[in-house]
Amino acid sequence: MNMIRTAMLLALMTALFMGVGYLIGGTGGMMIAFLIAAGMNLFSYWNADKMVLRMHNAVEVDERNAPEYFGIVRDLAARAGLPMPRVYLIQNAQPNAFATGRNPQNAAVAATTGLLERLSYEEVAGVMAHELAHVQNRDTLTMTITATLAGAISMLGNFALFFGGNRDNNNPLGFIGILVAMIVAPFAAMLVQMAISRTREYSADRRGAEICGNPLWLASALDKIARRAKQVVNQNAERNPATAHMFIINPLSGERMDNLFSTHPDTDNRIAALQAMAGEMRATPEPQAREEHQGPWGTRTEAPEPRPQPQPKSDPRWGRDAKGRKGPWS
Repeated sequence: MNMIRTAMLLALMTALFMGVGYLIGGTGGMMIAFLIAAGMNLFSYWNADKMVLRMHNAVEVDERNAPEYFGIVRDLAARAGLPMPRVYLIQNAQPNAFATGRNPQNAAVAATTGLLERLSYEEVAGVMAHELAHVQNRDTLTMTITATLAGAISMLGNFALFFGGNRDNNNPLGFIGILVAMIVAPFAAMLVQMAISRTREYSADRRGAEICGNPLWLASALDKIARRAKQVVNQNAERNPATAHMFIINPLSGERMDNLFSTHPDTDNRIAALQAMAGEMRATPEPQAREEHQGPWGTRTEAPEPRPQPQPKSDPRWGRDAKGRKGPWS
């Protein structure tokens, strides 16, 4: 089903690309657009994940320079039965995260420094479990290719006037066709992102809650991320809006999460679904409160609860290893 969905999406974007090319340069423009789209599809399949990570200045980390963050991802991946993905960190104050890669064997997850600084250990685990759920559901290929080609479609629209300025370009609709291409292309890029059903977020939320073991960890994380994302501008996301649908919460400023053109479902609805899931899990027999609880990162003497005291902003565990070595984001 995922392969069919991806093939349909590629066909839709190719047709859209060719349509914009026809409006700009007639039959010749359409054929050129087809060749470009075919090349972009092939290139995106193999390289789109690297491009997206580069767009957001993501830095790969490992167990030496981000031991706890890396350890959370490693343990959750093992719990989900997934290969260990590459782990990246983005120097950005806005708490957010995304996953990318053409398949689970070539996947990568990325989180911002704002996420690691402002969320608790359990909340970070909930977020990364959500991203690993996207990897397991094979959403990442579709999401990444969409980000790359939607950006290319938008860029083609921006160049419409330049390419269409020649009277001998065989444009059947003349200057009106050029204007249509310029106006429609940016909206078309947004609609292409909407082609990926927003239900994938609900599916990833549910599977992520199963992976981390507690739906309320992810519910709490979504609430914090959504509130903070409205206050902090993500400059890289603003420069590359075609990648917005990849993040766990819409990173763009001035965007309501539940509007008609949103790439994400309403955050309150997602939280309510997770709370309902937690209620379903509580309906099953629970162990005694003092019995050991096996979380995704080890055994605890009690069931995990919110930390009695918030971690300080400069929590050293995210930026340094046990010997005090600075990470690449310091």
